[in-house]
Amino acid sequence: MHGRTCQSASRRAFLQAGSLGALGLSMADLFALRQARAVNVNAPEAGSARAVIMLWLWGGPSQLETFDPKPDAPLEYRGPFDTIASRVPGFHMGELLPGLAQRADKFAVLRAMNHPSNDHGVAGTIALTGSIAGAIDLGGKTAGGALQPSTGAIVGRLARDGRWASSSAPRPLPPYLILGNILHQGHKRVVGEGGGLLGSAYDPFRLDYEPGVGLKVPNLDLPQDLPAPRLAARWGLLEQLQPGGGDSSKLKALAAMDNHYSLARSLITSRAGLEALDAEGEPLALRESYGSYRFGRCCLIARRLVEAGLPFVQVNWSTHVEGPEDAGDGGWDMHDNYFSIMQDRHGWMFDRSVSALLDDLDSRGLLASTLVVAVGEFGRTPKINDKAGRDHWNPCYSAMLAGGGVQGGRVIGSSDRRAEHPVDRPTTPADLGATILAAMGVTAADITSLGLTPAGQAIEELFR
Repeated sequence: MHGRTCQSASRRAFLQAGSLGALGLSMADLFALRQARAVNVNAPEAGSARAVIMLWLWGGPSQLETFDPKPDAPLEYRGPFDTIASRVPGFHMGELLPGLAQRADKFAVLRAMNHPSNDHGVAGTIALTGSIAGAIDLGGKTAGGALQPSTGAIVGRLARDGRWASSSAPRPLPPYLILGNILHQGHKRVVGEGGGLLGSAYDPFRLDYEPGVGLKVPNLDLPQDLPAPRLAARWGLLEQLQPGGGDSSKLKALAAMDNHYSLARSLITSRAGLEALDAEGEPLALRESYGSYRFGRCCLIARRLVEAGLPFVQVNWSTHVEGPEDAGDGGWDMHDNYFSIMQDRHGWMFDRSVSALLDDLDSRGLLASTLVVAVGEFGRTPKINDKAGRDHWNPCYSAMLAGGGVQGGRVIGSSDRRAEHPVDRPTTPADLGATILAAMGVTAADITSLGLTPAGQAIEELFR
């Protein structure tokens, strides 16, 4: 397979000032996690993570072919693939994930994720922010309430205050970075990856990847008629024009613009430092273990970025929910020809790259401090449709978590015999967001200090 390119995006609106809203965890959640640690002194501790790698499986992967197979269900539910045993007794997975099955002791699975929408745009917003507020559906209707910040944006906001600081961090890069373009369903942009009420100052920074070239930061090359000395003179003139007083709202807007220019200046003048993060410098055997396709390369780059000190990196599997619309690896929204695509592409690609990522982090001593989360906006219908595919299914789906204090070999929650509905320990995207923040040591006090309202409950069973 040939590697493909992580999509890039303009950062014209990267830095803006704003206000508030959010995901979080209650103080009771944090106390429960600490109590669990006290009971089992060998258990990883919530708050031990210093970085997050979010593997965003846009389009909605099926729970049955991945982490929640149902071998005893009727054929029209279970599908043509077998179930395989994992390294952990009693923990079974779909046969398309043999590599992960052998690494099941390194990760935990949530089998009863659920939320109220089967529209990609709405579900994407819920999954990334923990809230339906501000979500835009396929028809263009916007849900009531103000759009909330993504979990990555919250981490990025706190990181700017010095949390998770590292002397080895590549200073030009903002703390919340996405490898991949802005999410879409059809031709409509999906909201939820950004700063929401925190303001666009905390939107993600996006990077492009091109095999054989490496990381690319588009739109930052100097024009031929603007050499570095002239650019420096323009920066100086801009600084002289900053006002010393006036209307507070205008001052905030100007301050945001100043931050925007400062970021651009840093990126332009530090281009060589960014190129040093190119995955092509890694040993060939390691690059091949991840795979040469886009998702694999981006997983490798994500490891390099967290190793360099970034606290939150998101890898988007695709830009669009459906394969025919995407220039990359194709989305997970497979309403027809599903089983062929899963066998020929998605299944083994996901298995290979995530297995390599877990091994690579572990071998470098980074898995304990790096939380890896793999999830989409929902799952797929347990009953196969008349096009040999699976449709949208939000009542019950799965997520995978590894590292960052999470105990491996765990299955939290369960679904019914056809993977249609939760039976035990249902969890929501707000709970998952709160869990990510708990793993990073973010408390309710941290959230409220930003003027945000905590939502969701951390899933403490993952840490004990």
